[in-house]
Amino acid sequence: MTTTPLSALVQRFFTERLFTQMEASPHTIASYRDTFRLLLKFAGAKTRRSPMKLTIDDLDAEMIGAFLDDIESTRKNTSRSRNTRLAAIRSFFKFVALHEPAHMHHCQKILSMPNKRFIKRNVEFLSVQQMQALLKAPDRSTWIGRRDHAILVLTLQTGLRASELVSIQCRDLVLDVGAYVRCEGKGRKQRTTPLRHETIAVMKSWIRERRGNDQDPLFPTIRGDKMSRDALEHLVKRHIKTASITCPSLVGKRVSPHVLRHSTAMDLLHHGIDQTVIALWLGHESVETTQAYIHADLKLKEQALAKMSSATTAIGRYRADDKLLIFLENL
Repeated sequence: MTTTPLSALVQRFFTERLFTQMEASPHTIASYRDTFRLLLKFAGAKTRRSPMKLTIDDLDAEMIGAFLDDIESTRKNTSRSRNTRLAAIRSFFKFVALHEPAHMHHCQKILSMPNKRFIKRNVEFLSVQQMQALLKAPDRSTWIGRRDHAILVLTLQTGLRASELVSIQCRDLVLDVGAYVRCEGKGRKQRTTPLRHETIAVMKSWIRERRGNDQDPLFPTIRGDKMSRDALEHLVKRHIKTASITCPSLVGKRVSPHVLRHSTAMDLLHHGIDQTVIALWLGHESVETTQAYIHADLKLKEQALAKMSSATTAIGRYRADDKLLIFLENL
């Protein structure tokens, strides 16, 4: 039986399936790439063969299971990360099953591997006071401080993802009548988010100082390059540390750019915005994703509790008045 080598299938999966057919985003491609780099190195070490010499049969369900266990124990990946890796592997073996029917049974065993269950954490977010303290943290007497302040203002008002924020170009910011910012979200979906008056004022000041061309990054590094997601995360942590001096509730709080996105959602929720609108605002694929904010919002639960009328009738012991019911009570 002649079959396509594993190395050729992996290359075709990325070039034909991800790049051409799916037009996957750079973030998705990078995630899949990292998964296969880790998997092929792991399988190579186990079989004592180079990744180019590995076969489809080497990557069986047992090997995949051992790999997933290893990234949890050795690399300290969470169950959520483990499931993300498994999703990439499943996608590849669906491709293999389609193009190499002889390996159908082999692929089915891997496709039937279940996700690992995990406990969903409560959504972390900043209160209004904490957000205000964070916005005051950057030193606006410096260029970097003014850039960071503009980043935080735009992030907290729009709820953009980290990948969306660092990819914004100068041309994506429109400050005329009906001002908005344009971004490309998950699945290459374009969306626009309107800007408030105070955000417009900050961004007008920044764009005058930025003086970039249309295709230049709106928030560059000090060298003028596109900012990385790691740099953005470091920026947020640095200013959270500064803000915690005046806002003690921030001390020890783990805040990432995604927590700022959650904070935007919670702020919209507190202002009575419907969850379907919040889903559109944040670029959620489904309204169900937005449900997490409702479950995490203690204020909404307290409001619901306050609306519940207290019992006014005295609660006494139940007494059955029927012989059959008395019989059943005494069983």
